[in-house]
Amino acid sequence: MIQFRNVSKIYQTGNNDYPVLRNVSFSIEKGEYVIITGKSGSGKSTLLNILTGVDGASSGDVIVNNTNIFRLNEAQMTKWRGENVGIVFQFFQLIPTLSILENILLPMDLIDKIPKHSRMQKAKELLAMIGLSGHYEKMPSSLSGGEQQRVAIARSLANDVDLLIADEPTGNLDSKNADVVFDILDNLKQAGKTIVMVTHERDIMKGASRKIVIKDGEVQEDYPLKGAY
Repeated sequence: MIQFRNVSKIYQTGNNDYPVLRNVSFSIEKGEYVIITGKSGSGKSTLLNILTGVDGASSGDVIVNNTNIFRLNEAQMTKWRGENVGIVFQFFQLIPTLSILENILLPMDLIDKIPKHSRMQKAKELLAMIGLSGHYEKMPSSLSGGEQQRVAIARSLANDVDLLIADEPTGNLDSKNADVVFDILDNLKQAGKTIVMVTHERDIMKGASRKIVIKDGEVQEDYPLKGAY
């Protein structure tokens, strides 16, 4: 589903080059749950930004579902991202002036992939999936951090995407709420979603099939995880 082919990213500051990624190559199959780890500054967040099309690369190619995303213009990239990729952030990024139901409906309205007559029902089904049925009109500020992250996951799935990208999704949660988020991600993996998650956590291997370790902009390790299913 995902192919990184000799991807490098170099930032230029004055007359100096600052390489962040160096000839990174790996593949991720459909339905895999892959964890990407590495110390701060290792390049893992840059890797995610490139995978989602938020940032470009200095060289190489990224192929997602047979689409070379580097060949898309800005408008095509926006449409492609909205139709194919769900993104979950560390800080939730919910719109505070919208109810949680409206937060989930918004991506559907922006991309226009889901038929209009189906959107409300789908949004309610997603809220049921994360255990928040009947809370449609609540505002994000009235929810706990764990509940807000669950809404963010539901929102990321609004357009029936197959690929879910999570950037430190439990970084602001206590262990109890983190476990709830991990269970939801595990269930999504079992349902056939492809999940790529960047994290510092060491104890979140439930359901994950592989671990990729980034060090100094290079893939240091790439190996299957014991007990993956």
